[in-house]
Amino acid sequence: MITKKFPRVIIAATQSGSGKTTITVGLLAALKMRGLDVQAYKVGPDYIDTGWHALALGKISHNLDSWLVGADKLKEIFAQTSADADVSIVEGVMGLYDGGRGGVSSTAEISKLLDAPVVLVIDAKSMGTSAAAVALGFREFDKAVKLAGVILNRVGSDSHRQMIVDALNDLGIKCFGAIKRNDEFHLPERHLGLVPTTENNSADVIKKICAAVEEQIDVDGLIALAKNSAPLEVFPKSQIPNPKSLKLGVAKDAAFNFYYGAGLKALEELGAQIIFFSPLNDEHLPENICGLIIGGGFPEMFAARLEQNKNLRAEIFRAAEAGLPIFAECGGFMYLMRELVDFDGKIFQMCGVLDGRATMTRKLQTVGYVEAEILRDCLIGRAGEKIRAHEFHFSTAESSDEKIFKCRRLRTGAEYFAGALKKNLVASYLHMHFAGSPNAAKNFIHACKNFRRET
Repeated sequence: MITKKFPRVIIAATQSGSGKTTITVGLLAALKMRGLDVQAYKVGPDYIDTGWHALALGKISHNLDSWLVGADKLKEIFAQTSADADVSIVEGVMGLYDGGRGGVSSTAEISKLLDAPVVLVIDAKSMGTSAAAVALGFREFDKAVKLAGVILNRVGSDSHRQMIVDALNDLGIKCFGAIKRNDEFHLPERHLGLVPTTENNSADVIKKICAAVEEQIDVDGLIALAKNSAPLEVFPKSQIPNPKSLKLGVAKDAAFNFYYGAGLKALEELGAQIIFFSPLNDEHLPENICGLIIGGGFPEMFAARLEQNKNLRAEIFRAAEAGLPIFAECGGFMYLMRELVDFDGKIFQMCGVLDGRATMTRKLQTVGYVEAEILRDCLIGRAGEKIRAHEFHFSTAESSDEKIFKCRRLRTGAEYFAGALKKNLVASYLHMHFAGSPNAAKNFIHACKNFRRET
């Protein structure tokens, strides 16, 4: 165990939609412009916000989720990925105290795990002095959370800003700045939240937000706050080289891009050589792969292009029939179906590996943490073993293939059977983190090695 300084600060909010992602992205860009080595994080299972972080910084942003990886592994991921950073910025999830059942993986919980100072974003539109009362309530709710101050968002004028700042000063709550209302700062959204940066011209928006942050936020004060954060006790990482000799194909493009960076790294540490390919643009799978991962994303937004790439769809079908280990999550699950029905009811042909149909709906079908029991021995584990996962989708899936998971929703306790098992394939709506499911990662790599030996 060693004690080390990790300059860090968490940008939280009172609720979703308060503007914390916008402000976080602008802050990241501003810090980078100052020549600092910045590392970004997102609390919870969100994939899209980390994409905005990555665009602002030009480097991967990591998720910090105590349900998917556990408290100890979360601290390990943070320590390893922020070890060389001048400052680390962690964006919270929803409201400061919101998370899974019992507050699991809430921003407040992560702030205590990392002993990190918190700055609260308050949407001040249609609110005056009451904003100070909101800040006071958040500060007093849990004294173990180190609420260091606030950032006001969408203030209407200088007098509006000063009214709130005066009230905050009376309460001894620091204001690190106020962003004036500007519709140009709005990040595009759709059914799963923000639109991924792979699908929009977002660089110009980030530049505008960055300029506003530099002008209206006390960036120097936030840097000082981060640098004054308490040292953390962490375990030093053991350096055990593992040659990357196992080629693993991973689908990655605008249609499929929901991956946890630390999860893929966990596979690399077990000997995988990650080879990205595009189901939208590539007509062939990477050569000599021993396994295939098709993650989540938005296949419904690119269904016509996915359908047009008949050659790759046929190759995936043949690879599955030949027993290639295939692990697919959510969007990848939908892509492996025989058909995909979009929001307008139009039917598109997909890979046909699974005998079923995925249908988009206007209503959110499920969101939240899940514990999943494996029903039969498969490429990620043995019957009876359990994994932790997350679900978030607007589609339904019907398939005649054998179910592979018995799931229990963490929030409600509701149980249901899910996913599909076929030959050497496991597919479902579940999003799993390989760094938090080390046995699943080892079993998957073992299945890939067996396939290489047998072919």
